[in-house]
Amino acid sequence: IAEMPPPKNTGIALNTQVPELSVVDIYRNKQTVKQLSGDKGLILVLFRSADWCPFCKRQLLEINQWAEKFNTLGYRVAAVSYDSVETLRKYTFKKKIIYPLLSDQNNQTILDYKVLNTEQKPGTKHYGIPFPGVMIIDNTGVLQYKYFYEGYKKRIKMKLLYEFLSKKSA
Repeated sequence: IAEMPPPKNTGIALNTQVPELSVVDIYRNKQTVKQLSGDKGLILVLFRSADWCPFCKRQLLEINQWAEKFNTLGYRVAAVSYDSVETLRKYTFKKKIIYPLLSDQNNQTILDYKVLNTEQKPGTKHYGIPFPGVMIIDNTGVLQYKYFYEGYKKRIKMKLLYEFLSKKSA
């Protein structure tokens, strides 16, 4: 997506099978890539926090405006953070989020997907957050696209992602 700044080189390799998720939804139900995917696949967003990160909160609200449009292309959206189930549940209901926010409490998904923010050291308040980014996983569980950000203020624009997937689907 040409308008974005250069991506951070992190995460599992493209064109490889993704590990299974180790996450639960706001009702504490374990979720899998297959369960979360649409006919064409899953847009998996990794974010820092729906509690204390204003850039994440803004991104989650933007995604909420685009989730149905992505569904029409055959992709579902889900977002993962290290936030507690309670934090994600509260945010989901307060902001009327229509796609799943998923809690990775033991950081296993963040570790397995190789997106652990290495700028946060063990024992610090924000240890366990991922580098913010987006992964597109096809309906067979293969990573087709990824974009992770240098820093934490810039985020992929959903409009650009939608246009990219629209062209890919055509």
